[in-house]
Amino acid sequence: MIGVRPVRRRFLLPLVLLFPVPGFSQAVPQPPCGTAPVPSWPVLDAPAVSKLWSRADLGRDWKPPACTGWSAPGFTTLVTTVARFRYPSGPAGGTEGLLRHIGAISDLSGLRYWSTTHQKWETLITDAYALAGPQSGQRRGGFTPDELRTATPLYFEQIDNLTGKGVYRMRVAEASADRIVFEVENVATMRYLFLPVFPPAEMQSVYFLDRESENVWCFYGILRTGLHASSLVTANNESAINRAVAFYRSLVGIPADREPPAAR
Repeated sequence: MIGVRPVRRRFLLPLVLLFPVPGFSQAVPQPPCGTAPVPSWPVLDAPAVSKLWSRADLGRDWKPPACTGWSAPGFTTLVTTVARFRYPSGPAGGTEGLLRHIGAISDLSGLRYWSTTHQKWETLITDAYALAGPQSGQRRGGFTPDELRTATPLYFEQIDNLTGKGVYRMRVAEASADRIVFEVENVATMRYLFLPVFPPAEMQSVYFLDRESENVWCFYGILRTGLHASSLVTANNESAINRAVAFYRSLVGIPADREPPAAR
């Protein structure tokens, strides 16, 4: 009998792996679309929390939640950012104020982030401006809240320190007194050192802002680069986190280069 036990143990382990313990489930990113978000929102006024999701955990053919509007499966980089923040109500704040800030594309110029490569604060976006259409160079003033509420695609151009100049499409999918949902994706192929790194629609993000109380909002952002994105620009995971947090801070009026950085 002593010689039998090790053999029996060797068969027990594969059985446990084949038949998971009831009630166990792998966490997956879930925006606040009629269900509790994953990750959940942190406490009020705490720093934004960003999570980098692994393809080893979610699988190469991960299927995005339906409310993201993304149809293609999978990702190269996937980052979620969650936060709860204070934002004034009234004519200068609330939904109207947030929409004005979302439409003020030129305010992104000079946005800073923590560079993990150089270990210092650097300029992420050197220039940004709204466009009259999807063609580069057709500059116009920022988008008004009324324009954003139409849910029609709007275009802007920005120059960042990684891929240079790029044209993006933005659409506000929902804008009510208590909720704003908007999405952004690149329109044309983006390049790094003249090499193509992001085909169209390979850099996508969706942002959910929900009013919790009169002066408190919840933020959920989910950003991904698609399966055809180049590893030349997707290998630095910490950089992806810092870029996501920089955008959140800019959106809600927090200095983007406030210490501490989200990732070092």
